[in-house]
Amino acid sequence: MKKILIVRFSSIGDIVLTTPVVRCLKKSFPDSELHYLTKSKYKDIVKNNPYIEKVYSIVKDIKEIKSDLKAENYDFIVDLHHNLRTLELRLALNKRAYQFPKLNVRKWLLTTFKINKMPNLHIVDRYFQTIKDIGVKNDLQGLDYFIPKKDEINLKAYHIPNEFIVYAIGAQLATKRMPTKKIIELIISTSQTVVLLGGISDMDAAREITQSCNNAINLCGDLNLNQSASILQQAKKVIAHDSGLMHIAAAFNKQIISIWGNTVPELGMYPYLPSSPLLYSIHQVNDLKCRPCSKIGYQSCPKKHFNCMNMQNLTKISQDIENKA
Repeated sequence: MKKILIVRFSSIGDIVLTTPVVRCLKKSFPDSELHYLTKSKYKDIVKNNPYIEKVYSIVKDIKEIKSDLKAENYDFIVDLHHNLRTLELRLALNKRAYQFPKLNVRKWLLTTFKINKMPNLHIVDRYFQTIKDIGVKNDLQGLDYFIPKKDEINLKAYHIPNEFIVYAIGAQLATKRMPTKKIIELIISTSQTVVLLGGISDMDAAREITQSCNNAINLCGDLNLNQSASILQQAKKVIAHDSGLMHIAAAFNKQIISIWGNTVPELGMYPYLPSSPLLYSIHQVNDLKCRPCSKIGYQSCPKKHFNCMNMQNLTKISQDIENKA
């Protein structure tokens, strides 16, 4: 029996985007034992995955679990992170490894000089290039996200009607998030009930939104990630920034209205819906000379104007919401 270690340390969306690789590895090697290594704060994303037998995690350093991983005697490693930390891991385990091509130079060209040499491939398809030499192929069944029974949400407990949409208002960095005033303007323009999802850091913005919008229900900071996923699973559609919740929504084949700020879909992280590509739409401010300014984002606009979000066409977004209701 083969024993395989899959590695992706962070973050929420990136880990969710590895799930097709996990599933297809298990299909290709049905008698194998799959283990997954990630950071401790993200282990709940994969620990309920039925294709994974064991989850290892670290807080910060490979040394925390190096001896345990060496004792597993893996047949090979699938390194979907490919950084200095995984190099240390590969050297320590001394096993055959398949490494994800990160294309850092091409990303640098795009974000620094706006020269796009990125392949026309979603990052999921690039993940599969990592393991093409062992014959693992993409089954095109999309992303997976598994919610434990204890985290399934009863809508009535939160006074949510049967038909509603979600606005995942958060994102890891501020330049990926639309300003609160524009979110308010957008929500006021729709007749839909809008459930706000996000973390503790989004609570102030969510309170400001619900004070101005009678059709908004604030759950920011009230739910864990699996519970938020349960709300996404029951939503009619999802509005999201370039964030982890956008990718979880894609795992449930939801209609996704994605709003892009400093990052661009050309980096390969747009909603992954291979069997239903018409389920998502992209809203972005085209032809800004400063965009993309980063492959990740900043806590404030480097140019101070934040035009990539301030110039978003809310009328078109609102029409998209209503037309796909």
